[in-house]
Amino acid sequence: MRFCDDCGSMMKAQGDEWVCSSCGATEPRDRRDETEFVSTESQTDSEVIETDENTDFEGKPTATDVKCDACGNEEAWYYIQQTASADEPPTRFFKCTECGKKWRGYN
Repeated sequence: MRFCDDCGSMMKAQGDEWVCSSCGATEPRDRRDETEFVSTESQTDSEVIETDENTDFEGKPTATDVKCDACGNEEAWYYIQQTASADEPPTRFFKCTECGKKWRGYN
């Protein structure tokens, strides 16, 4: 992410420049930017959510206030991730300790 030196707002990549979303200031883009920054406009949920079968949930905290729809187990590993704007509550991602089913919970 790049922030404007003039006003502090987030800048967006447009062609060969960074453009401030608030004041319109521009900065040239460096080729290193392409590997250091990810544009969230083109991301999909699968890039944000750990969907790999081998995702390491084991060793993460466990929740006992949940119930797996697949097997009825009432314990799951979980982690918390901010998936929306900062003023929205974070999302909890679960993996059943018995059958391995994954789901997400919203507060």
